[in-house]
Amino acid sequence: MTMLPWPALHATHGGIWIAQADGAVRAVGRGEAIAIAAETPMILLNAPVIATRLGYGELSGLDLLELYAFLHPARFAVPTPAGMARALGLTPPESDAKAAPLLRELAAALLARIEDPDWPEREGAWSGAQALLRLRWPWASAVADRIEKPERAERWLFSRLPEWQEMPPRPQPRPVQLGEAETLDRLSRLVGKGAEPREGQRAYAAAAARAFDPRTAEGRPHMLLAEAGTGIGKTLGYLAPASLWSENADGPVWISTYTKALQRQLDRESARIFPDPALRREKVVVRKGRENYLCLLNLEDALQGGFQGRAAILAQLVARWAAYSRDGDMVGGDLPGWLPTLFRRAGSTALTDRRGECVYAGCPHYRKCFIERSARAAEGADIVIGNHALVMILAQRRREEGSPLSRLVFDEGHHLFDAADSTFSAALTGQEAIELRRWIIGPESRARGRRRGLAARLSDVASYDEEGALAIEAACIAASQLPADGWLGRLAEDLPLGPVERLLTAVRGTVYARARAADAGYGLETEAANLDAPLIEAAAPAAQALEDLIRPLARLRQRLETVIEDAPDWLDAQARARIEGALAGLTHRGQLLGAWVALLGRIGGPVDPDFVDWLAVDRVEGREYDVGLHRHWLDPTRPLAETVLKPAHGLIVTSATLRGGEEWDAAEALTGAVHLDHAPARFAAPSPFDYPSRAEVLIVTDLKRGDMAALAGAYARLIAAAGGGTLGLFTAIQRLKAVHARIADRLARDGLPLYAQHVDPIDTGTLVDIFRDDPRASLLGTDALRDGVDVPGSSLRMVVMEGVPWPRPTVLHAARRAAGGGSAHDDRVVRARLAQAFGRLIRRADDRGMFVLLAAATPSRLLDAFPPGVPVHRLTLDEAVRRVTSRLSSDASLGHQASTDILSEKA
Repeated sequence: MTMLPWPALHATHGGIWIAQADGAVRAVGRGEAIAIAAETPMILLNAPVIATRLGYGELSGLDLLELYAFLHPARFAVPTPAGMARALGLTPPESDAKAAPLLRELAAALLARIEDPDWPEREGAWSGAQALLRLRWPWASAVADRIEKPERAERWLFSRLPEWQEMPPRPQPRPVQLGEAETLDRLSRLVGKGAEPREGQRAYAAAAARAFDPRTAEGRPHMLLAEAGTGIGKTLGYLAPASLWSENADGPVWISTYTKALQRQLDRESARIFPDPALRREKVVVRKGRENYLCLLNLEDALQGGFQGRAAILAQLVARWAAYSRDGDMVGGDLPGWLPTLFRRAGSTALTDRRGECVYAGCPHYRKCFIERSARAAEGADIVIGNHALVMILAQRRREEGSPLSRLVFDEGHHLFDAADSTFSAALTGQEAIELRRWIIGPESRARGRRRGLAARLSDVASYDEEGALAIEAACIAASQLPADGWLGRLAEDLPLGPVERLLTAVRGTVYARARAADAGYGLETEAANLDAPLIEAAAPAAQALEDLIRPLARLRQRLETVIEDAPDWLDAQARARIEGALAGLTHRGQLLGAWVALLGRIGGPVDPDFVDWLAVDRVEGREYDVGLHRHWLDPTRPLAETVLKPAHGLIVTSATLRGGEEWDAAEALTGAVHLDHAPARFAAPSPFDYPSRAEVLIVTDLKRGDMAALAGAYARLIAAAGGGTLGLFTAIQRLKAVHARIADRLARDGLPLYAQHVDPIDTGTLVDIFRDDPRASLLGTDALRDGVDVPGSSLRMVVMEGVPWPRPTVLHAARRAAGGGSAHDDRVVRARLAQAFGRLIRRADDRGMFVLLAAATPSRLLDAFPPGVPVHRLTLDEAVRRVTSRLSSDASLGHQASTDILSEKA
């Protein structure tokens, strides 16, 4: 293997090491490391993380992750020395000190692959290397010197991408009824030969099959509420009847999740249904919102000079990925989650489809668009994997079009209430209003990029239809009354421009006058009740400004519909698609404006018992970023039932914790089933795991609440006692950061890496990958990790919660608490959160672990959130540490095999 001339730098919380080109390795201090890195090109792995470890603002060098992304786009690798070693077939390092020389080996191995004639991602590499050479990418010379110029000019990325094809409308699904025998036969085939039969899974599949029966009356779907404990195998339990029904009825089944992790898992499991990858791409489609996908027009702009410096390098690496990506999904798809984080301020969001800027058929890449391809592929697929928010939005749209989503499966159904709460809410804020202004008027500064307004997007319509042109002009004039660039600063200085900014200024003043001083540093809010005269007086002119905008937009929508009906000569397929896209945008924004006007109509009026209204100033660490008025349904499952549940023919809502320790009535209330005129079917199967012998709950009784030093010490001692493998959960980011700052260095010195959300410059998905890959690592996080983590095996053997996860006392929570029985409502929320957090611990029959709650005052009434029979001990911290040591410390030496198997599946 060719030896390289560059030294390598590796830094952790436990120390810093440099491996010289001559093979010498030595430990150095932070100052020396920074000085050497500033003067000498250094091989690094994840430069932003190394810079954080050094306490340095920004570090540049020969980042191995960037080289890996160039050589193997759309391939998975854990971004650590050990993870990269396994990805490249090398031996992982035995210690941090040995990681530094390994980095040089990794670099040599990667560069050697360029000369391998079987390198599968060779196409486009020469052109990409030449572009990166011009951009002075640190690896460019080494890469370009090793790539032979191809005999023929390489095809430009956009000519290599396949085009999607128009398909005829899909006919209505055939009415079929699944037999139990054929359903269980399909389940057996999916589970595989030799697999041990699970009666709970078979019963689950049989119950799920009834949700696919033909509907007997409009508005009366077959609805199944199914709670299947961890280990039942509910995924294959519903995939068996879903795939069988789709095959026999020729109709799609939409499977909705709350987390991207489950979307990925479902995508992998679909290989059991369609083992042939080509057939699977046709039959199984993952759908996400537009903002998740690479926009090819944005990418072209970036490649042709729209991006400068480091951002331009990112664009080239994303272009390499786009040529090999399965579906162009940049958020949770096959783009490595760590790639955008390598570029920090030059992030990838500018390459996705930002709100309102798509020009549809006016785009030269329209026929190759990842977003359009995904949407069309879903129309012909058997299984469509979406998320709760997208499915709810599509269900509303399809209901209005008269073609509702027929069969639905909501996995992670315990989140259905929260997803509906977000989907069916309204918020008139400065950020939302300025986005609407930009969608209508277009860019008002150079910083807005290529975004175009209505006049530019519909110029052909304006030249053809005079009334349409007048409507566009009137809409632009009316939109000028919305907040413009610099609005947030003007609000702070009490110098608003226009009626909406004056309203937001009054909102801001009211919030600061009424919000509690204890809320300093975080977002502020106050109930929209008994409002002051200045705010009430500002509402009417703002509402009038919005109504002045509604009218020309409605008139423009009518003119566009007329143009499509008249079909002039210039209206080809592309123009039609562009106008239909504009119509969809106008419809959505008309509904948004209507919700805003209704919201303002409530200002100063009587309280509507169906809604909760409040005013808010959103802040991060004391810095304001938005101001506005908010409205949520008191019970968001009411619109969920009307727009999603009732139009469906059959649906399943399922989860391992669907009831959250409560009776079925609670599940029916939280899923909207209570609003149907017939009772849903119910199914429950407890987990087959032996929780009493595999898990314990420890409640630490001698920690003083609010003592940050004691809290940090408890985390450090417990993690050390377990030998790592700990998921630490926090209810506040500030406490997470404070604990991490106090304990990360000392744990690392003992060979126990500690990672943290909101601290490490790594996306959450990648943090979980790193945690899963190393049984001695631990991870600190907030709500996103409470039930979005699937880490079987020894890598997760202890969960530590800083306290009882009580809900935040917001205006919305107070209203729902009052309506839901006071403290009983809080108890339901806490039980659900405890059950979800405990569910991270035991993922397989051979897992074992401990759940530690650092809250002496934990009420006994909440302990039924844990599985029956699980031992619960109240004890001191010293006793807890001894108990953890005796039961878990040996698990740290179990090795990587289980986690490696899981990671190889993801790859």
